[in-house]
Amino acid sequence: MPEVFLYRHRVRPDEIDMLGHANNVVYVRWLQDAAVAHSEAQGWPGKRHLAMGSGWVARSHYIEYLEPARLEDAIVVQTWVAGFKRVTSVRRYRIYRADDACLLARAETHWAYVTYATGKPCRIPDEVANAFVLAGEEVPPYRPDEEPMPPVKMVVQGVDAGTTVSDREGSGVDGPI
Repeated sequence: MPEVFLYRHRVRPDEIDMLGHANNVVYVRWLQDAAVAHSEAQGWPGKRHLAMGSGWVARSHYIEYLEPARLEDAIVVQTWVAGFKRVTSVRRYRIYRADDACLLARAETHWAYVTYATGKPCRIPDEVANAFVLAGEEVPPYRPDEEPMPPVKMVVQGVDAGTTVSDREGSGVDGPI
């Protein structure tokens, strides 16, 4: 079964725009937070990449918005690594409303592995690539009645969680795949 990571979040007041739904820029942060949380769960927090002097930077994002997320909605970002090349990786995402599994958005990020000192691409180290089980292009959709979907790792974050992934020490770099 492909490795799928679920990242949970509750939509906060500071994420809502004047139309009453989550601002489109917030979705990019959710993608970033899910990618960082997945990498941390696989043993690759930002601090470890910084110590190595190399890590991931985003090259491009694609997001298709399907339905709005609203204040207090519990959302689930389903994410997986679709593939690796020598110096790049593609990560895919689906964002759902947790209660009814309504698909809110589909997205993907193309990442490049770089040497931090120069910003130049470098080969993805085997220990980094081997930390992730590639899931390919498609994975089964999120279903709230099937939680957890083995082998799923979950990070619970909500209004009362106190910090976000971007607040954590060592995660100021663009982030891992």
